[in-house]
Amino acid sequence: MAERSSLVTAIVLAGGEATRFPGKLFIDAGDFPLIVRVYRNVSDGRATLISCKGALPYEIDLLIDAPAVVDRWPMRGPLSGLLSTISEVRTPWAFAAAGDAPFIDAGLIDRLEACIEPGDEAVVPRRTRDGELQFEPLAALYKCEAFMREGLPVLLGGRGSLRAVIERLQTRYVEMGEADDRIFTNVNTPDDYASISAVIT
Repeated sequence: MAERSSLVTAIVLAGGEATRFPGKLFIDAGDFPLIVRVYRNVSDGRATLISCKGALPYEIDLLIDAPAVVDRWPMRGPLSGLLSTISEVRTPWAFAAAGDAPFIDAGLIDRLEACIEPGDEAVVPRRTRDGELQFEPLAALYKCEAFMREGLPVLLGGRGSLRAVIERLQTRYVEMGEADDRIFTNVNTPDDYASISAVIT
């Protein structure tokens, strides 16, 4: 295990409803289920928490050596999961990782952490995809105190959007090249899984 700085805790978001692909976090993704693969990818050398809507299945829990934090505001999307979990973080920064993103890893966290400058409250990857500029809120660093400060009013105001929180933070965008595109792949549907299953299984 690589030794990394103590600035960042990784948070794996595993509390979504997955209506388009029920049970996707537990599908085969190599030697382990998808959620376990993501956990192992991001937890190398740093504290990690799992954000969930309830207890993980026993056989999954056995493979994840990290505390689980149950969402205080269920059915409100990733913002509520992040707020619930960031409140338990003991490092200045947290990295949000989607539980269905099999290629996000500790190297991306290191890369974003190296970009932090004084005054930053979020460090978010940004890329051009299909001619449009997009950013990746579920593969980003957030300063915990600032995220709680700005995230709670957004959630309680009924918007529930990570994008709305990022707009309220002092955000640094990190430009990503085309070679990085695969990092941000999510398994949202059975077709998504079929398209990458040869790589991850």
